[in-house]
Amino acid sequence: QVQLAESGGGSVQAGGSLRLSCTASGRSFSSFAMGWFRRAPGKEREFVARISRSGSTITYADVVKGRFTISRDNIKSTVYLQMNSLKPEDTAVYYCAADINPSRTIVRTATTSYDSWGQGTQVTVSS
Repeated sequence: QVQLAESGGGSVQAGGSLRLSCTASGRSFSSFAMGWFRRAPGKEREFVARISRSGSTITYADVVKGRFTISRDNIKSTVYLQMNSLKPEDTAVYYCAADINPSRTIVRTATTSYDSWGQGTQVTVSS
């Protein structure tokens, strides 16, 4: 099992930026794909971004494409989410997640494709 811990959330005004970090422990970080999800108040958890084991394949939700950037550092066992041009509708609790069997994954954006989850970090964007 892998343990995940997010950090970097906070409150910003619209148009601002935040960088989220998620550090993993317990297993070989470079062997699994990583994703970011978010849950806004009153809504279901939704996919934000995913990065492959090597970082060569990246997927974004349409609503964040061009504004958010996912990256990873396998030496530091950390995945990042750089969020620019933030909007009030980006307000949510953000979660990182690990897909420990990425070669078997069919739907990369589904919550069920991920095996371990962090506790989440709150991001609040004010207008």
